[in-house]
Amino acid sequence: MQDFCYCVMQHRLYKRVYTPYFVRLLVKVLRIVLIFYKMSVPLQGETINLIFKGKYMKKIFMLAAIALAFSNVSAQTAKWIDNVKLSGYGIAQYQFTNQDKAKSNSFNLRLGRVSLDGRLFNDWAWKVQIQFNGNTSTLGSSPRVVDLFTEWQKYTFFRVKIGQFKNPFTFENPIHPITQGFMGYSQVVSKFAGFADRAGTHSSNGRDIGVQIQGDFLKNSAGRNLLHYQVGVFNGQGINVKDVDEQKNIIGGVWVMPVKGMRIGWFGWTGSYARKGTWIDATGAPQTGVRKLQQRRYAVSAEYIVNDWTFRSEYAHSTGEAFAKSLVNTNDAAAKDCNIGSNGSKAQGVYASVIAPIVKEKLYGKARYDMYQPSKGAEKQRTLYEVGLNYQFNKNVLLSTEYAYVHDRSLAKPNYSLVDVQLSFKF
Repeated sequence: MQDFCYCVMQHRLYKRVYTPYFVRLLVKVLRIVLIFYKMSVPLQGETINLIFKGKYMKKIFMLAAIALAFSNVSAQTAKWIDNVKLSGYGIAQYQFTNQDKAKSNSFNLRLGRVSLDGRLFNDWAWKVQIQFNGNTSTLGSSPRVVDLFTEWQKYTFFRVKIGQFKNPFTFENPIHPITQGFMGYSQVVSKFAGFADRAGTHSSNGRDIGVQIQGDFLKNSAGRNLLHYQVGVFNGQGINVKDVDEQKNIIGGVWVMPVKGMRIGWFGWTGSYARKGTWIDATGAPQTGVRKLQQRRYAVSAEYIVNDWTFRSEYAHSTGEAFAKSLVNTNDAAAKDCNIGSNGSKAQGVYASVIAPIVKEKLYGKARYDMYQPSKGAEKQRTLYEVGLNYQFNKNVLLSTEYAYVHDRSLAKPNYSLVDVQLSFKF
């Protein structure tokens, strides 16, 4: 069997330069599999006869015929798949905090991801991304699929994306965790875009399952588009989860780009988050079934990137109740706990950040004001005042350091410090 694969690899058709890559890879993988199989289960005479005289022989010749047929495709024929790229990144973290009754001094693996992306038939782009860090017992666990989508990109003014991907809400949400520049996404984006959503959704890294259209319009004399739009329909349940209440989330935004590097945008979100379980209603009676919580959100955003400087600020507001307990494990009691939390139906937040070059494309200073109110009023307001430095060793390795003074009014002792150091690498 191994010799058979070797013969296929030596065939003059197989060796042609225009032989599709995936065909050559398929044969090589088959050969490797057979080598390992031979090592684990020595091929005796009866086994060989079974392979070559039994049902497997037909499959072998069929596979070989397919491989050789593909190898005969003309070099002038357009490839149906191209530009396949393997990439990934990791973020190692150290964090210290002297918060009262919650002190911490620990190393952590914040993120570890690997992705494949490429193009199909020229007009289609696709991506698959898997996360590997974390524990393995919850919905926020790893390994898990975080991205799985394809997008039709024939026209710049009308593109269609289908699958699991980032919610089109705020400027910050779609930004890569390394490029984002700070120790984490702002509080308001984390709570409203689907990271640790205030409604009680499991951690979904700002993503959901659905379909989205987007595009760019109004080119100026320099060929730069002045207007962008995006709108999508999503399950509203977070990643890797089917819809529960048959009501979809509609999320979208529009922004103008009057000056190169500048964006001013407006975003909207309407829909629900639902669970199937039990709860106690306002009269004190127990209820069972599907309970959905309506969600209405909007955001106003501004960004300006110029001469290696980055300025970004966003305000967002949410209306809608939240479940008392966030969903962490589908098998624990919280998964079916449909009781409402005590924060009420109003929440809001704002952040303003700047990243400034000290040594261009090498060393950066940064500062951020980050405020979030989980309820109406400021009685539970949490505010972070952050400063730090980012050092870029090269295009693939970044060291990020940050100090934050935290004022959390929900705590008996509201003031504490937080130090964060992260080493990020990508390939």
